[in-house]
Amino acid sequence: MGKIIFYEGSNFQGRSYECSADCTDTFRCFNCCNSIRVMGGHWVAYEKPHYMGYQYVLGRGEYPNFHHWMGFNSCIRSCQMFSPYRGAYRMRIYNRPEMYGHMMEFTDDCPNVYNRFGYHGIYSSNCMEGYWTFYEHPNYRGRQYFLRPGEYRACSEWGCMNPMIGSFRRMRSSLM
Repeated sequence: MGKIIFYEGSNFQGRSYECSADCTDTFRCFNCCNSIRVMGGHWVAYEKPHYMGYQYVLGRGEYPNFHHWMGFNSCIRSCQMFSPYRGAYRMRIYNRPEMYGHMMEFTDDCPNVYNRFGYHGIYSSNCMEGYWTFYEHPNYRGRQYFLRPGEYRACSEWGCMNPMIGSFRRMRSSLM
């Protein structure tokens, strides 16, 4: 059973809101979010309603302020829980939209896309197995983009307008 608790104040202070299922719009529940406790499950929190805007992938733990979840501000407006995954991981990335151009297949984490792939941009992707998170910068820093299994023919389909991805990793239950 998954549960996430949002707090208006830093260090788990102020009004709080508990959530155990997907929520398309948290605005009616709290004004801002400055700390989060993930009591169970794996979550993606979004800056805007209806699962839009900046994405933050959160595993079990405590996040005493928005910097701890790599947040750009204290605004969380929707969230989704995703199931733990314990199977194999496999993903193909491409340096052109529509899954064209240079392709490389991955089954493991990649702390530096340019060093392994030889290109700065990932324009499309096919996530064949497992959940993955793309990061804007190398070494798992910057904006995050959560990818479920499926085809992403353009970077806008995973919520990004800029194809520059610096790193990515598998979302493994043991890390969350």
